Amino acid sequence: MPSRPAPPSVPARASLADSVHTSLLAWLMDGNAEPGEALSIDGLARLLGVSPTPVREAMARIESTGLLERVAMRGYRVAGLLSREEIDQLMDARLLLECHNVAAAAAAVDEDLLARLGETVERMARAPKGPSFTEYQDYHRADNEFHRLVNHAGGNRFLADAFEGLNGQLQRFRFRLVQRGVTDAGPAIDEHTAVVQALRAKDGAAAAERMREHLEAVRRRAIEDRASAGR
Repeated sequence: MPSRPAPPSVPARASLADSVHTSLLAWLMDGNAEPGEALSIDGLARLLGVSPTPVREAMARIESTGLLERVAMRGYRVAGLLSREEIDQLMDARLLLECHNVAAAAAAVDEDLLARLGETVERMARAPKGPSFTEYQDYHRADNEFHRLVNHAGGNRFLADAFEGLNGQLQRFRFRLVQRGVTDAGPAIDEHTAVVQALRAKDGAAAAERMREHLEAVRRRAIEDRASAGR
């Protein structure tokens, strides 16, 4: 009996979708579309030389970050920069969640978690810092992984899920009309290291305070960046 032909490769389909997502995200983060600008799925598909389907899927994924907004009957448009009020609201929410979660994590911290956190700090130090998104994306991946590990280590899955919801807005939080790459790597790495040291000491109060200092510094730097961009 003749053997049946092998089915089409699923990874190839997934690879195309991921590739389109990566390309569109970098294109947006590098400021190639203005805030409020309408985006055509068909037009972007022609630009990338692909069918509209992976573009539509990619834009739906990017919408979850807040970088794109869906417009009824019209497709998508580029979201505006976060306002000063939105920056404050986002950082206030992160303070409530992350300071609580890191204090809880300190009570159950182990060597595996400390090693993984330390590895993210090392990746931040090694990663290129810009100015294009392709260059600095590894830095932000390591940064995100640090905060994700801490928030999930708190042990409350509902609070961890709440953090993931906020984390989805970080791409928009970092979106700048003036792309300069990562400008605060030194302070951010020092602040992460201070959090790890407090966790190593199993000092929940100190860990929460170090996290608070870090997030307040992030808020301050974000507001300064926004002002320097003339917004």
